[in-house]
Parts: sequence; structure tokens; C-alpha cells
Amino acid sequence: MKVKGKVWKFGDDVDTDAIIPARYLNTSDPQELAQHCMEDADASFAGQVQPGDIIIAGKNFGCGSSREHAPWALADFGIRVILAPSFADIFFNNCFKNGILPVMLESGVVDRLFGLARGAEALRIAVDLPVQTLTPVGAGGEGETIPFTVDAFRKQCLVEGLDDIGLTLQHLDAIRAYEERRRVEVPWLFA
Repeated sequence: MKVKGKVWKFGDDVDTDAIIPARYLNTSDPQELAQHCMEDADASFAGQVQPGDIIIAGKNFGCGSSREHAPWALADFGIRVILAPSFADIFFNNCFKNGILPVMLESGVVDRLFGLARGAEALRIAVDLPVQTLTPVGAGGEGETIPFTVDAFRKQCLVEGLDDIGLTLQHLDAIRAYEERRRVEVPWLFA
């Protein structure tokens, strides 16, 4: 997973209702959700965000309710990376399950990136998950490579594009063998 995109800045405590307002939770249509993503926090977001763009946020990103609609809405726009000092636990885990890399960075690093993003030139960031680095591009951030850490298993899943179903399907032969064995051992369960 390598991503390079424009930076979108958000502050501290961006909750899931800011990511996708509750008034739109009556649909699970990805395109409908995406059209309302972040509309209360930044009305221009839905009309301007591009696949590969990156969010930089303050602490506690994704707090609030545990709705999985929040990472769905972000992923539907092609947001694949969110950088912040901290994330709400459930949102953090839901990101990985939906193909989004949430990167926890020290507050000082996030502050430095916010400073670069305030310039007249648009800040872009290149993220290389296999080598676990991010590199600011433009806005005077060239040359600085910032390492980050990520759980090895979660990294593998993102690099290989595996969700929970994809992980299970890797064991399809073993699952089929088990089911056939059970049909012989307890045929009355399959009548």
C-alpha cells in the first residue's frame, strides 16, 4: 500500500457524527454516505476530496459512537490514511477492517505537519506502508522522512487487501475438509 495525496486538516475530538452525521444513517449505500462525509466539519470536503487524499487530525479522532459507517464513508472517497496522535479504539479497529491505515504519530510530529499544511502551497504526503514511512511533499516539507509503526498482522492485511472474509477464505480448503469430515461423522446434522 503506497498512497500519495493532498492533506485535509481536522482538529481534536472529531467524532463519528462529524465524520458521517447520524441523520444519514438510514442508508448503507456507500455513494450516499460518501456525499455527506465530513459535511458538518468541512462543507467543501465531499466536493473536493480525491482518492488517495490523507487526513491529518488532532487527538482522539473517531470518538463518539461505534458506528462503522464512519470508516465506510471515508473509504468510499478513497481515504486510505489518517494521521493523528490518538484515535478512539473502536474507530481505530474499524479502520483496519475497512482498508484504512490509521497512523498514530507523536503530537510534535502532527504539529509540524499541521504547520507545513498552513502554507500557501498545498501539502501532499506520500505514505509507504511496506517500509512504514511518510514523506511530506511540497509546502517546504521535502526531504523529511518520518517513520511510523504498525502491527505486523494488520500491515500484512492492508498490503494484501485482506478483510475478515478474505482472511477466512485463505483457509477454504481446510474448511471444506472439515465440513466433509463432519458430514461423515454426524450425518444427521446435515439431513
